[in-house]
Amino acid sequence: MKCISTRGEAPSVDLAEALQAGLAPDGGLYVPETLPPIDPAGLDRTARLPATAEAVLAPFFAGGPLGAELSAVCRASLDLPLPVVALHEAGPSDRAADGNPDSAAEAWILELFHGPTAAFKDFAARFLAECMGRLAEREADDAGARTILVATSGDTGAAVAAAFHGRPRFRVRILYPEGRVSPLQAHQLGAFGGNVTAYRVAGSFDDCQRMVKAALNDQDLRTRARVSTANSICIGRLLPQVAYYAQAALQLTGSGRDELQVVVPTGNLGNALACVLARELGFPIGDIWLATNANRTLPDYFASGDYVGRDGLATLANAMDVGDPSNFERLAWLYRDRDLRDARIHAVSVPDEAIRDRIRREHASRGLVICPHTACAMEVLAQRRRSGDRRAFLVAATAHPAKFAEVVEPLIGRAVEPPPALADLLSRPSRAEPLEPDPDALRRELLADASTE
Repeated sequence: MKCISTRGEAPSVDLAEALQAGLAPDGGLYVPETLPPIDPAGLDRTARLPATAEAVLAPFFAGGPLGAELSAVCRASLDLPLPVVALHEAGPSDRAADGNPDSAAEAWILELFHGPTAAFKDFAARFLAECMGRLAEREADDAGARTILVATSGDTGAAVAAAFHGRPRFRVRILYPEGRVSPLQAHQLGAFGGNVTAYRVAGSFDDCQRMVKAALNDQDLRTRARVSTANSICIGRLLPQVAYYAQAALQLTGSGRDELQVVVPTGNLGNALACVLARELGFPIGDIWLATNANRTLPDYFASGDYVGRDGLATLANAMDVGDPSNFERLAWLYRDRDLRDARIHAVSVPDEAIRDRIRREHASRGLVICPHTACAMEVLAQRRRSGDRRAFLVAATAHPAKFAEVVEPLIGRAVEPPPALADLLSRPSRAEPLEPDPDALRRELLADASTE
């Protein structure tokens, strides 16, 4: 399949070339030229994620250099635990005005945090690394290493580092906003070593994202340092996320349940856009709710129709501290001939105090321990229930609560044990290099990397 730029001023390219480039030459984001026809009714509702992903993604990869290897890529990267957990009855204050408990209406949590770095981004990062690794094997021996450049608000960097760590022909450079990720996230980012370097940037995530985009738009730098990206602006990160929403929708619909409403915690909008794409491809998904933190760019857009990017605010749900989400450009392109505000997409802002309260309530009423980002989504679900919305809902749980122990533990009154892979990373030494929020400073670092080959 061919991919084109959202800005329409770059030539179309094969999907494999698009995922290696990251950003289109005109500064736009790559999107599929067309969305292929997929018949969800013909898919196996009981299949594991690798098989579902292969079926969903095959039309996108058909005819390209990775088409014949897609099955192996999916098996190697996406065979991770993916529990779908039914929610039990909520407390009285989360019941509808008629007094009915929300257990009378169906809801589930899609646990996306059982990968090696305990965040949803493990799925897509591993998929992208498998694709790029196989493409690199076809290059000449003297082609040089490719630089995978990542801006992270907390979780992306660790997932990409884990996926590319130790892979020949790749070096990973991670930019994160100093003091604006959790202590555990910061330790993760600096604990890999080897071909992975973490930079603590004296600025915000949006500063980090601007630096990455500047590097990707610098043609001389891209050539000399072979720069690409594994941020969600890369289409290779976006597509595999479609598969887990497709699988959940297939698994939970049928038998009188025609569609599933979905709540997605969102910052840079990549994970939520994957849910939208799954719906566009015909999977039984209804309304999609974007749960944001105090960064109100998306809620304000859906309220007014005016998109205004801004600097990100620091919140408890730090991985969503994004004031100018890159993937809005893709979302606007997808609905370029339709009114996006009539697309059954809604956005709700959840402030810090509501995040704290939701973490407390879920632990007290259901025994759930959730991260601050999942708390945003659970708060949106509670609001829907209080308003009388009795439809079937799926909530995306995006990170393990142990990654945010300093927030969660005081609220629930007990320790949260990290999963084994996370505990292993925490046992390693960690180091991050300081970097000013200046594209020229990053350029010098990347050229110095390239000159050592």
